[in-house]
Parts: sequence; structure tokens; C-alpha cells
Amino acid sequence: MNPLSSLTPELDAGLAELGITTPGLTPRLLDYLALLVQWNRAYNLTAIRDPQEMLVKHLLDSLSIAPFVQGRVADIGTGAGLPGIPLALNDPQLRVSLVETAGKKARFLREAVRQLGLSQVTVHDCRAEDVPESGQHDQLIARALATLEGILTLGGHLLRPGGRLLAMKGRVPDEEIAALPQGYRHIATHPLVVPGLAAERHLVVVEKL
Repeated sequence: MNPLSSLTPELDAGLAELGITTPGLTPRLLDYLALLVQWNRAYNLTAIRDPQEMLVKHLLDSLSIAPFVQGRVADIGTGAGLPGIPLALNDPQLRVSLVETAGKKARFLREAVRQLGLSQVTVHDCRAEDVPESGQHDQLIARALATLEGILTLGGHLLRPGGRLLAMKGRVPDEEIAALPQGYRHIATHPLVVPGLAAERHLVVVEKL
């Protein structure tokens, strides 16, 4: 039995608030969360220690962008697999490349992908600039990684023409949007509501021309 099964009602309620109705998703997410809690004790994968706080700030925060995510996706600077793993658990049709330079985090990612049976997820233990998948991705996802320009410098090569960066931000980064590098244009900024989280959250969408 999952040691975190007591969190089922809270996770169910959060998913319902997000409009996510994927059958069997809650126990799969809690399996991932239990792995994360277990490995975090030894590997310090995330500064958040409390499973209930992880549920909100990691799982529900990651899934708040689910309506915008589709196709082949590169999640750069994924850390412990956020948001890539929750998104892959929610949608088996997604093909996700998780990119992480820290070796201990990449080891966790490989073990999580194996234990969760995520055959559509690939782990790249390298810098985003070195991922050998240039022009192959529909979307590039980054969560609290860098400025928009910085993210595109690192991983823009992974996007196909017309592909989109989905950058998860707190407040609207007006100055970053104004400073987008040549070859990219701002498409939209969507306010995000994360159940249980009072902080401001936005998704900035940028298209590769």
C-alpha cells in the first residue's frame, strides 16, 4: 500500500478543480510522489520536504498547464521530473524528453520512468544544448528555470519551426517578453490557478518563427 494514500482525497479534489478526469491518475501520481519523497531523503532532489506541500507545489502546479501541452515535448531543467512526469502520467500520448544535468537527479528520473512504466519518456543526462533532438519537438517546457531569452538560448534548437515554448512563471515577465530574441514571438500569457496555492502563476507561450 502506498504510504501516501491518505493524500488521495486532497489530490482528487485538486485534479477535479483543474478539470482533469484521467482514469486511474491519482494512484499513479501518488506512486511518483512516494518515490520522490523516498529518494529526496538521500539525494536532496527538492527543497520541499513535506509530501502535502509537494502535492500542491509540484504535482498540481505541474498539471495546471496540462490543457496546453501536446505532441512531442522537451522538459529542460526538469530536476526531479517536474512538470514532465506528472504530464506524462496524465497523457500517455505525450512523448516527453526529460533534460537534467545533475547526475543524481538523472538517476532518480531513470528509476522513476522505469518503475512507473513510462515508455514514452526519455531521460537525457546532459545540458539542453547537447540534446541530439534539434528541431524535433512541438513544445519546449521550462519551470522556474531562467529568463525567456535564457531558456531559448539553452533549448530553442529543440523546437521545430512553429513549435512553442511554454514557460511557467510567477508574475507576468513583461521585460522578458519585450526582450525575446530574434526568430521568436510572444503568442499569449495565460493566468494559472493552482489548487491550494495562493501565489501568482502564469504560462507564457512563445512561438518559434
